Amino acid sequence: MCDSFVVSGLNSRDGTTLFAKNSDRHVHEPQAFVQFPAAYHPMGSQAQCTHISIPQVAETYGVMGHSPGWVWGYEQGVNEHAVAIGNHSVFSREPLENEPGLIGMDLVRLGLERGRDAREALEVIATLIEQHGQAGSARGPGEAGYHNAFLLADPAQAWQMETSGRRWAARKVDLAVQSNHLSMRSNWLIGSRDLESFARLQGWWGGRDRLDLAAAYRDPDVQGAFSAGRSERGENLLEASRGKHDVTSLVGVLRDHGETDGIPNEVRREGDSQQTSICMHAEPVGTTTASLVAALPENRSRPWPVWASFGSPCLGIFLPLYMDGWVPDSLASGVGVASPGAGPSAWAAFSDLRNAVDAAEGRPDSALRASFDALSEQLEEERILVEREATALQGAGEEVEAAAVLSAFMATAADRAIDTAVTESNRLRRSMRSERVDQIR
Repeated sequence: MCDSFVVSGLNSRDGTTLFAKNSDRHVHEPQAFVQFPAAYHPMGSQAQCTHISIPQVAETYGVMGHSPGWVWGYEQGVNEHAVAIGNHSVFSREPLENEPGLIGMDLVRLGLERGRDAREALEVIATLIEQHGQAGSARGPGEAGYHNAFLLADPAQAWQMETSGRRWAARKVDLAVQSNHLSMRSNWLIGSRDLESFARLQGWWGGRDRLDLAAAYRDPDVQGAFSAGRSERGENLLEASRGKHDVTSLVGVLRDHGETDGIPNEVRREGDSQQTSICMHAEPVGTTTASLVAALPENRSRPWPVWASFGSPCLGIFLPLYMDGWVPDSLASGVGVASPGAGPSAWAAFSDLRNAVDAAEGRPDSALRASFDALSEQLEEERILVEREATALQGAGEEVEAAAVLSAFMATAADRAIDTAVTESNRLRRSMRSERVDQIR
C-alpha cells in the first residue's frame, strides 16, 4: 500500500512543483535512504537489478531515495535533474509472468538514473516494461509480486502511469493522487500499442468508445477498497489547499490520520472508515515506513533539499537532504547500527520509537510531537544559513567545499534526530513502567 501526491506549480504557493509519497510496507522491513552518484559505464556492462540483470546505459544520473534493504531499486526518489518518481502496487486481471522480471522499485531507480525529465523517465520505464516484463517477489523476499503504477514529476510537468504486465497507459496531471488501484479511465493520453487490442482479445473490453483502462484491466476480485478511500481522502486534502501548497502542507498530508483522533487502530477491516488514513498503521495490509517530500526547482544553480522521514511520519521528523552532498551512513544503513561502533541507524531508531508508541497503546503524548517540532524549527533556521554558505562556495568555484558543508549539516541533523528518537523512546517506556507500578499500588 502506498500513496503519492503531485502538485504542479500552478497549484502551489510559490509556483514550484511538489512531489510527496508514503511508502507502506511490512512494518519491520528496513528501509534506508540510499544515494548513488552520476556515472559513466563501459560498453557491454550490465545493471544488476533485484531479480534480473539488464543492459546498462552509457551514462546514469545522480539519484537518491528510499530503498528496502533487500531491493536494488527505490520505493521513491529523486535525481540530479529534479525528477521525482514513486511506485505503487496495483491489481490487474492479467496474471504476472512466471519468469522473473523487473519490479516496480527497480523501475523507479532506472527511470531516475536514465531520465532527464518526467516524460523521458516515463519512456524509459515504458520501454523496460515492454522489453523485460515485471515479475518476481516485491512485497518481500519470496513473497508475491505485483503490477505497478507510477507518479512522475519534474519542475515543468507531471505524469501518472498505470501498467498491466507489459502494457501501460499514461496521462499528464496537475493535482493528482496515485494509490493502489487502477484508476485511469478513458482519459489516458499515451499508451502501449497493444493496450486496447489485448483487452479486446481477452474479452475485457467490447465497447466502441475509447478504452476505459480501469474498467478493462482492473481485477474484479480486488476492488481496491483498501485504497479507494485513501485516494479520495488525498484528493480532498489536495483540493482543500489548491494554490496554497508547500512542503509543510504536503508533510501534513503524509501525516494525515483521516477523521480519527490520534493514531488509527492497527488492524484494518475492509469498509473500516479508518482506512482513509494516509499515514498507515495497518498490519498486515501495510504500514508507512518511509516518506519523502520534494520541491522540484526550475533553477538548480544553488543547493535544493528533499525532505525524508523514517518510520511513521506522524511520529518523527522530515530531514532536509541534498544531492550536492553525501547522505550520512546513519540514514543509508538498513541495519541496527550505522557502522561498527556507531549508534543506531535512523531506521532502527525510528522503528524502536514506533514500537515504544505501540507499547504505550498507540498514544504518543504531546511531548513527543513537541520535541520533534522544536528540532524541525531549529534545523529550518540552520538550513537557510547552510544553503547560503554552500551557494557562496559554489559561486566561487569551490564545489568540494560546498559539498562538505552540506554533508556536515546532513550528518549533524541526522544525529540530532536519532538522539531525539532514542530519548523519546526511553521516556515513553519509563512512563509506561511508572503507570504499571501505580496500577499495582
